[in-house]
Amino acid sequence: MRKTLIGLVVAALALGATPAHAAEPGAPGLGDPYYPRAGNAGYDVRHYSLGLQYDPATDVLTGRTVVNAVTTRDVSSVNFDFALPLLTARVNGRDVGFAQHGTELTVGTGGDVPAGTDLSFVFTYSASPSRTHAEVPVTRWKRTPDGALAVAAPSMSPWWYPANDHPSDKATYDVVITVPDGVEAISNGELVGTFPLGDGRTNWSWFSGKPQTTYATFLAIGQFDVRRGYSDTGKQVVTAYSDALGTRGPAARASVERTREVVRFLEGRFGYYPMAELGGVVSPYLSSTLETQTRPAYPAWAFQDGPNDYVVVHETAHQWFGNSVAVRQWKDIWLSEGFATYAQWLWSEAVGEGTAQDLADWTYRYYPADHEVWDVAVADPTPRYLYGAAVHERGALALQALRAAIGDATFFALLRTWASTKEHGNAGTAEFVAMAEEITGRDLDDLFRTWVHSPGKPAPVGARSLTTSEPKSFARIHRDGPARG
Repeated sequence: MRKTLIGLVVAALALGATPAHAAEPGAPGLGDPYYPRAGNAGYDVRHYSLGLQYDPATDVLTGRTVVNAVTTRDVSSVNFDFALPLLTARVNGRDVGFAQHGTELTVGTGGDVPAGTDLSFVFTYSASPSRTHAEVPVTRWKRTPDGALAVAAPSMSPWWYPANDHPSDKATYDVVITVPDGVEAISNGELVGTFPLGDGRTNWSWFSGKPQTTYATFLAIGQFDVRRGYSDTGKQVVTAYSDALGTRGPAARASVERTREVVRFLEGRFGYYPMAELGGVVSPYLSSTLETQTRPAYPAWAFQDGPNDYVVVHETAHQWFGNSVAVRQWKDIWLSEGFATYAQWLWSEAVGEGTAQDLADWTYRYYPADHEVWDVAVADPTPRYLYGAAVHERGALALQALRAAIGDATFFALLRTWASTKEHGNAGTAEFVAMAEEITGRDLDDLFRTWVHSPGKPAPVGARSLTTSEPKSFARIHRDGPARG
């Protein structure tokens, strides 16, 4: 039963809490310019432990989530992002009050808590995530004919576990999903094992030991062909293909099974692969691809015309840019999507289907000056264009302009330094500009102002003539872009 905000105070007093300092309630959001109520201030999550049970027949998800966090300021309560009705909440072993309004969950801390305090939250809940109600009229949980999918951006976690739902708060994860025997349950990181319980159910246990954003954390339940192996460097490889792929199955397998090869290629450009595992999952019930950490999620339509190595390159590149180096705020999304699109241009260059400069030239020609793609700044695309061409293709254009200005050796040294220096952290555009200027020893303000910070179609780079023929790879890269993460 949901408790009122008055209940929060009552519960705190019942625990013998006496205010010893000026603690304040945790804010309901981190103040991101695009999603001000996303995430929550007052604490930093270190680890999530999710114990889940799901029955595809009833679409009932039962969960016990443990969130280990440390307070970042004096607080008397904290907020989580959560859309399902909560049953109970405990903090450091004590029952506490809570209140829910929409996707905001306010939880008492049992009294004033100073900054730097370790807190262990335990939440229990049981509900059908695909059902909506007045306060949460939209759900991102997708019930499928054989199970369910929790795959979406920029927000997904509130529909299956309480979280600090913003990329700036990364954490490690344990995810254990109990499903009926014969049903597969796939998530991020290492497949620790599958454990039959002897009662017609099986536990699927996953562990993510590298810091992970909430939106890149996923769950796929249903009928899957799960393949396990290892890379040539000993990293676990897990790929999963829905039994419902039909005629698109062979093309999907031919593409995603190239992930090891793609990782080796990208390591030559960006430096060592930053994750402990790799793989992918393909489902016909996904509407778009997403860089879910270690195991990108691909929709079947991405392989409708046959094998598609470019989409695998894009999502694998996100393991460096977007997952390891995550955005500090959502307006910095070009540091994820523009870099992943540029990785596709590099792949095209390597396989002889058009150089990065050819693709930059053709992309520049493809969009006339009055096209809306030029109406927004790459580094501030607004929520409307968060995953649009202004971020994907213009982001890649900006990188090619930078490459042309500073030369290949310096450019790739910059990308490798960026990936290693910011590894498993968060970063913004200003930090990338500062690093580029430090490595080159040059003032690059004009270049970034023109290609990243300002709307409008820039003049071509230099006095060179633009290519007049469409690169072979352009249609394949461009086609997937509007629905690609």
